[in-house]
Amino acid sequence: MVGELVAVGVTLASAGAVYVAAAARVIKQYERGVVFRLGKLRSQVRGPGFTMIVPGVDKMRKVNMQIVTMPVPAQEGITRDNVTVRVDAVVYFKVTSPAEAVVRVEDYRFAVSQMAQTSLRSIIGKSELDDLLSNREKLNQGLELMIDSPAVEWGVTIDRVDIKDVSLPETMKRSMARQAEADRERRARLINADAEFQASKKLAEAAHQMADTPAALQLRLLQTVMAVAAEKNSTLVLPIPVELLRFLEKGAQVAAPGQGERPPLEVRLDSESGGSNSRQE
Repeated sequence: MVGELVAVGVTLASAGAVYVAAAARVIKQYERGVVFRLGKLRSQVRGPGFTMIVPGVDKMRKVNMQIVTMPVPAQEGITRDNVTVRVDAVVYFKVTSPAEAVVRVEDYRFAVSQMAQTSLRSIIGKSELDDLLSNREKLNQGLELMIDSPAVEWGVTIDRVDIKDVSLPETMKRSMARQAEADRERRARLINADAEFQASKKLAEAAHQMADTPAALQLRLLQTVMAVAAEKNSTLVLPIPVELLRFLEKGAQVAAPGQGERPPLEVRLDSESGGSNSRQE
């Protein structure tokens, strides 16, 4: 009799252990448990920790509440200014209502992925190439709103959407490179022209100053000769200003007032010697 009671007790204990093992569930901190009893959704969502269900009656599905990073495959489209581009992006989203994410949509990850691809192609068609290249923040916000509108009904919230890369055809890249090169050349020419204008103003002021003080022109001539001589050249070219020749001519006329007018000085360039000679006839 005692043996039969012990056997019954062991059987009950074994059955209880099997029941507990079949009913016990452990939910992690970043998960939530959605329970269906005989196919009907239970209103209470199980939190993290140890929980029990009725084996054979209840069925629990765990839902990850972490932020999911999902890359959007590159989508090819034509922009509003008729340029073919390939754009890829990345979507960050998370589940805010586990029950709706399980009941309202078959696979919320696949649904978000398809919605992101469709929205990305729509954004490409509505935007211009310059916006895709330089105004991405505004496009990211518009893309986030387009994906978030239907995702809210699925118990999913879009946290962020970023456009990763915009691929252009090789012909368009070459055209943009030529445009940038032409723009930089235009800016360089404007800067050079402005420098020439400023230099000409300074030279004009220097010319007026030297005209008031003829000795300054002679000093500048000597400085030029010293600069040329420092190069260790075998031939030294000495320019003679026309004003100096006129000064010598006036001095000669003043020195001989009774002899009438003297012929003007003749300046002859000597091509062999590389300098200039003056001769009075």
